[in-house]
Amino acid sequence: MSTQLDYYEVLGIARDASGDEVKRAYRRLAIKWHPDQNQGNADAEAKFKECAEAYEVLSDPEKRAVYDRHGHAGLRGRAGHDFNSMHVEDIFSMFNDIFGGQQGGGGRRQRGPARGYDLETEVEITLEEVLKGCDREIPFKRLEVCGVCKGSGAKPGTKPTECSTCGGQGQVAQQGLGGLFRMVTTCPTCQGRRTIVKDKCSECSGAGRTSVQRKLSVKIPRGISDGQVVRVAGEGEPPPPQASPDGTGIRGDLHIVVRVAEDERFERQGPDLITTLEVSFAEAALGGAVVVPTLEGESETELDAGTQHGELFRLDGKGVPDLRTGERGDLVVVVHVLVPRKLSAKQRELITALREAERPAKEKAKPGAKDGGKEPPVQEKKDGSAKKRGGFWGKMKDSLGS
Repeated sequence: MSTQLDYYEVLGIARDASGDEVKRAYRRLAIKWHPDQNQGNADAEAKFKECAEAYEVLSDPEKRAVYDRHGHAGLRGRAGHDFNSMHVEDIFSMFNDIFGGQQGGGGRRQRGPARGYDLETEVEITLEEVLKGCDREIPFKRLEVCGVCKGSGAKPGTKPTECSTCGGQGQVAQQGLGGLFRMVTTCPTCQGRRTIVKDKCSECSGAGRTSVQRKLSVKIPRGISDGQVVRVAGEGEPPPPQASPDGTGIRGDLHIVVRVAEDERFERQGPDLITTLEVSFAEAALGGAVVVPTLEGESETELDAGTQHGELFRLDGKGVPDLRTGERGDLVVVVHVLVPRKLSAKQRELITALREAERPAKEKAKPGAKDGGKEPPVQEKKDGSAKKRGGFWGKMKDSLGS
C-alpha cells in the first residue's frame, strides 16, 4: 500500500475534523468498500485497507499530531499494522468499538446477536424539494439469505462439512519472529465459516447469500443540507454467513446520502439563499418596482432610489427551512448595476445631457470649457480698438502688442 496517500483525503474529511467525524467517515467507507459488498473487486479491497490505515492514524491523537506536523515521514519507525497483508475480517475485528462487534467472523465470540452490514446509497433533490420536503423512491441492492439453501451454501439435500484446516474453529494460529508471538487469523480455507461446501447451491454458488434489487419509499425532511444522511433502520443486510448462516440476528441500516442539486439562480448558506438582481443604472438611480426570483416564483419588491452596485437587501422568510427549527431563512439579493455596451442615438443624447448636468459648476465656468480650452477671441470695441485682455499674461501680450 502506498505510504503517500493523504489520510484526510482517503476518509473524505477536513483536517480539523473531530474524532467522531473521523469514526463516522471510516465506518461508512469501510462498509462501502468491504469485499463482501464488492465480490471479486480488487480495487474495492485495496480502498478498504487504505481506509483502515487512515483511520488507525487519525483516530489516535498522538499519531495524528505527528502526521499533521511531519506527514508520513514522521510515522516511519512507529508501531503500526500492515493492513495490506491482513484479511478484511481481521481489520473489522480491530475496530469492534466502531462496528459494534457486528461481524463475528473468524470464530470470534461476540456479545449479543450478530448484526448485518449497513448499506449506503445516494439521492439527489432540488432546492424546491428542500423547501417542502419530499418522498423519493430509493432503489438499491443488498444481499439476502439464499432462499434455496437457506444460507448454508450447500446444494439442497447435502450439508457442509467441517473445515479440516481450522478444525471447525474458523481461525488459525500463526507463529512469528521465531515463536516470540502468536497471531490468530481467519482461516484462509473456510474464510471463518468453520465449514466447507463441497456440493454448492446452484442459486448462490455456495455463498449462502444472493444479491437482490429493492426499492424503498423514503421521506426526505424539509431543510436538509447537501451531504446529510437519512438513516432507515433495518433496511441493510442480514448478518454475514460467518456469523449467522441462516441470517438470524439484527439487520444493518440503510444510509441515504442526500445531494442537493446546484441551482444557477441561488447560492445557499445555511437557511439563507443568495441571488443577484441585474438592473440598469436608470433603475438603480430612480428606484421603483423590480421582480426578484424566489423558490416559489417571481416576487415584486421596491428598489430604493440611489441603490449602488453591490448593495444588498433582504426578503424575509424567502430562504429555506432550518432542519431543526423549521424556521425559514431569508433571501439575500445582491444588486448588479448593468452598464450598456452599445447605445442608440437617443440613449447617447440623453446620457450626454446627464453627464453635462452632473459636471461641477466650477468646471462649467472654466474658460474654453466648451471649445477645448483655447484662448477666447479678442472682442472688438465699437470704435475698432481691441478690448484689453485681463490677467498677467494678457497684460504682457497687450503691452508687447502681440
